[in-house]
Amino acid sequence: MRVMWIVEAEVFPEELEVLRALGVNVKPWSSAWDPDAPPSFDGAAVIFRGSLGLADRLAKNTSAAWRPGAFCRTQAFACSAWYPRAAKWSAQSDWLFTTVSDFVADAESIYARFDATALFVRPDSPLKPFSGRVVDASRVSLAALDHGFYYDDETIPVVVCPTKTIGDEFRFVVVARSVIAGSGYIADGRAAHDDVSGLSEARALAERIAREMEPPEPVYVLDICATPDGMRLMELNPFSGADLYGCDRGAVVEAVGAWLVANASK
Repeated sequence: MRVMWIVEAEVFPEELEVLRALGVNVKPWSSAWDPDAPPSFDGAAVIFRGSLGLADRLAKNTSAAWRPGAFCRTQAFACSAWYPRAAKWSAQSDWLFTTVSDFVADAESIYARFDATALFVRPDSPLKPFSGRVVDASRVSLAALDHGFYYDDETIPVVVCPTKTIGDEFRFVVVARSVIAGSGYIADGRAAHDDVSGLSEARALAERIAREMEPPEPVYVLDICATPDGMRLMELNPFSGADLYGCDRGAVVEAVGAWLVANASK
């Protein structure tokens, strides 16, 4: 089966050249293309890598031009969709699903519920209309959650959790319930790091989760973090919109291609 990888170079500037060096069929995303009617490539299977917004749009496209197109089943990656079934591995032991407006309106009772003066708040959606952050009880407001700057809808769902000390972070690519590649990364700088201490322990947990947990999608990424309680699951993200940092691209391409072949008739 011929596979074409499409990379939004502005989002992952180095990936295009890495894939070319591996001999992979790859093209840069063109701003001239219509996401609702993308060009076909002589019947090749197409896999997109780029921004979450574009991945989400391509994944929802019912056109047969690109298949699988984007691995980005957005609703399956909402925290409210996977937190409950991942609870035994999660870095968070308690959480509350609410909305931006309700969090601001009910702040006093919510902070009392967690017996906390500061809480971590993030969007429920993996498309992340604002970045997750620690919010002090004395500074709760719509503006503190970027309302009016990145978004205008006060009713967007959020998840509220106690703050947690997070150490090293690791990203793993999962294909058909198997961990294919992994890398440490520095979230603040969106960069891989070469320190492999902890990687094997993090991978062992990632492999267990990949085997035992119902996956959000056949191909996705899984983040593990070091905590005072040991390695824990931090987050799941759509493969098409996730930085792969130092993950072995050759192994990823081979595994995704094998999955495509095995599922070609499905």
